[in-house]
Amino acid sequence: MSTFMANKGTITRSWYVLDAAGKPLGKTAALAAELLRGKRKPEFTPNADCGDFVIVINAEKAVLTGKKLDQKYYRTHSGWVGGLKEVKYRTLMQTRPELAMKLAIRGMLPKNTISRDSLTRLHIYQGSEHPHAAQKPQVWDAE
Repeated sequence: MSTFMANKGTITRSWYVLDAAGKPLGKTAALAAELLRGKRKPEFTPNADCGDFVIVINAEKAVLTGKKLDQKYYRTHSGWVGGLKEVKYRTLMQTRPELAMKLAIRGMLPKNTISRDSLTRLHIYQGSEHPHAAQKPQVWDAE
């Protein structure tokens, strides 16, 4: 008996909806990263992109535990002298909660071309509505 190796022809992708309301940002991001990578599938292959589509709703209602709202910063640097920009997560969660969720999920994926491709299958929305009803996404429960 030979070992099964997934490839583009054998992969079937599902759509899942994750509700982030009242849940920690990191726990939701970890679950989304697992689903995007396909680690919960029995046919998971590390060198193949076999993940699913993930829709995260209610991103503005995600919770940061502890003192992270005031102590954690989102930092970017332009490469020029004095080009450092810092934004507290309290401000980031009020203005752009989708970016905070995307950064958390991106940080939990491996740094390679497969994860960059899998981030294109991630859809994050502030409210509880999303325009992907035609794909018939399944609601991911209780974890």
